[in-house]
Amino acid sequence: MGIETGVRSGPGGGHPRLGELCRRLADSPGSLVLEGRGPRLVESITSALRSGRSPGELDDLFDELEEELLAAGHSAGLGSYRTTPPPPVPGYQQLPVAAPGHPALYVLACPRGHCGRVEAPGDDAPPPGCRVFDQPLRTVPLR
Repeated sequence: MGIETGVRSGPGGGHPRLGELCRRLADSPGSLVLEGRGPRLVESITSALRSGRSPGELDDLFDELEEELLAAGHSAGLGSYRTTPPPPVPGYQQLPVAAPGHPALYVLACPRGHCGRVEAPGDDAPPPGCRVFDQPLRTVPLR
């Protein structure tokens, strides 16, 4: 089942390496530890994206960042695969039933539709933000 976002997105939900970078930037502090050129590359990528460049135009920068991540010991680079298990996640939670008296079902997604990051909304927590575009994730209703 695909999510209709009404925003630009490539096949499979957007630029995969941008999605992984976004996820890592949103993870707990220390999950994306870089030195030297790494932070400058992240800043170059995010600045270029914020100024309107498409993720596909930045593949050379993503390649360089991938090399920096691998050299820093991030064994998966910006790949979506992992060689180490992800941090434990609490068990699945029930989705509210969309019936009379219940809110419509929705997810939170990339504010500009460039990556495939999707988050479940929290009950009382403010919506998480996208650190790439420095904007809150947008609400996308599920059909």
